[in-house]
Amino acid sequence: MAGWTATYERLCELDTVSPLEPAKLLELAMSAYLIGKEREGLNALIRAHQGFVQRRDLREAGGIAARIASILMSMGDAAQAAGWMARATRLLDESGDPGVERGYLLIPAARQSMMSGNVADAASKFDEAADIGERFGDADLINLARQGHGRTLIELGDVERGVALLDEVMVAVTAGEVSAIVTGIVYCSVLSACSDLFDIGRAREWTQALTRWCDSQPDMVPYRGECLVHRAEIISLQGVWPDALHEALMACERLGEPPGQPALGAALYQVAELHRLRGELDKAEAAYRRAAESGRSPFPGLALLRLAQGRCDDAAAAIGRVLQEARHRRVRSRVLSAAVEIMLACNDIAAAHHAADELDAVAQAIGTPFVRATAAHARGAVLLAEGDATAALSACRTAWTLWRELEIPYAAARTQVLIAQACRALHDRDSADIELDAACQTFQHLGATVDLARLRTPGVEPRSAAGLTVRELQVLRLVATGRTNRAIADELGLSEKTVARHISNIFNKLDVSSRAAATAFAFEHRLVESST
Repeated sequence: MAGWTATYERLCELDTVSPLEPAKLLELAMSAYLIGKEREGLNALIRAHQGFVQRRDLREAGGIAARIASILMSMGDAAQAAGWMARATRLLDESGDPGVERGYLLIPAARQSMMSGNVADAASKFDEAADIGERFGDADLINLARQGHGRTLIELGDVERGVALLDEVMVAVTAGEVSAIVTGIVYCSVLSACSDLFDIGRAREWTQALTRWCDSQPDMVPYRGECLVHRAEIISLQGVWPDALHEALMACERLGEPPGQPALGAALYQVAELHRLRGELDKAEAAYRRAAESGRSPFPGLALLRLAQGRCDDAAAAIGRVLQEARHRRVRSRVLSAAVEIMLACNDIAAAHHAADELDAVAQAIGTPFVRATAAHARGAVLLAEGDATAALSACRTAWTLWRELEIPYAAARTQVLIAQACRALHDRDSADIELDAACQTFQHLGATVDLARLRTPGVEPRSAAGLTVRELQVLRLVATGRTNRAIADELGLSEKTVARHISNIFNKLDVSSRAAATAFAFEHRLVESST
């Protein structure tokens, strides 16, 4: 079979000799779209539409108008898409033929409902389109509509039914039952759903399938780049960062031409994330900025970069602003996780606690292992900062187990650092050393230089000099001012018993036996300002 590029070039040459017939223009449009020439493909579709109108084949003309509406909607041209939907409706009404084109017209209408927030109406339209596809035996329409219906079910909270429907559609796709264009659309939609749900196992499986399909059509552009972005994300989670960076850079190259492809920003953001994790902070900064120029928000990664640069106030201000704006569940989950880390580093335990609470609620709603692990890690970090090492250890053990099952080594190592801190707070120094050694080995293998530096720098992680937690440091600072246990309890909103336990832990960690000695240690090691 000739490649899509050869087909496109052959049809273009024929078109210069003599204008192509509408049917051939449809073939030209498909080949143009599949090699990334979206505008050329759209122009060919419009010409085909006009040709069918001139022939008074209103049903065919109406069906093409519906397809044009879908493309324009994907390109962000909502007003033009609405105009083409209106034209498609009029032509199909005039044709008087209730054909399969009515179903294709429902697809952009359903997407329009989704974009306006009317998810239930979108679900109804997708369901109706699938019924029309069944009636006429149109596999493309059936599977387009079912993937849309699956996405709406997920948005409506019926995750189990929605995912089952997407899996059913993927069976049809991998069996070769649909066209190349629809295959790509469905693949990307399903992988996007997996990403929204943080369903790493399913995303990994379908990405491998997408890669095999893309490899069979090497000159096809629209899905090659997106495939590489998804591959980069998954390989990054698996801990093979050099390979992940290679895939992400290839995605940038593939998506750079023709310009304007929406997935380019996602590819650049992934490049930035990998540079940040590897400690290549200047390169990360440049990539985040390019991602923003390409239409992809550079957050929460840029806020975490500011934290890695030691600019804690800037990180906190940025993440706070982004958290106010983030609405989509996937985006908000990532922002919440970053907010916990940043707020703890900035000693704002109350804000971190609030973010961890919301992340817990998201984990309960979604239920996938990745989100549950993320929430458990955040909860453990907050509990540790609050001085409850026993509860923190339990939460962190849960997170570590889930990370191990998901085969995500970097996240597992970061959780091990928290486990080590909890063990040290509970005076189990042997276990703490074992956990820290294991985490260090993982960080060294990955090349996570920022995390290695944090382990060697007191006060950057949610613990302070001499292994003090953030809460213990707060108590020590108040002890240094001469406050009583009652006064400290009132200021921090704790019970006197909890304050007494913190002070006992402080004495043990500092190896002192009095408040005066603890105060002297605090001033000597600059844990409090001399003006205090």
